[in-house]
Amino acid sequence: MPPPSHPITPAGYAALKARYDHLLGKERPEIVEIVSWAAGNGDRSENGDYLYGRKRMREIDRELAHLARRMKATRVIDPASQPDQSRAFFGATVTIADEDDNERTLTLVGDDEQNASDGRIGWSAPIARALRGAAVGDLRTVRLPEGEKEWEVVAIRYPDPAAGG
Repeated sequence: MPPPSHPITPAGYAALKARYDHLLGKERPEIVEIVSWAAGNGDRSENGDYLYGRKRMREIDRELAHLARRMKATRVIDPASQPDQSRAFFGATVTIADEDDNERTLTLVGDDEQNASDGRIGWSAPIARALRGAAVGDLRTVRLPEGEKEWEVVAIRYPDPAAGG
């Protein structure tokens, strides 16, 4: 069951939607109010509030458009409903070990919700691509800038379906 090109977890989609709602419902109206007030103050060419406000409004509009495109292009996949939980697919939390027995735990998530410092690796990242379909005990090779590195899959787990994802 290969996931779509832009899979996202329910929590990741909720974060995108929350950001969109915050920008549209809070930040943009505040900036519109500032720009309207500043525009009423006369000469706009040297009015810092007006110039900054217009610039910030363009930034917000760009981000809103980007978020809308991303939300439209994604497909929400609940990792807890993965039928084959013995292999690493989208949403799996995978513990891997290198040849020196240094372990890392990674969660395979959508590219929009990746955060390497939290161990959340984007679905299209090289290490995620290498781990796709792996089972416990499998060896996977990842090409890194400093050369190839081999990892063994030590454990695979998915969120508990009763926990709601």
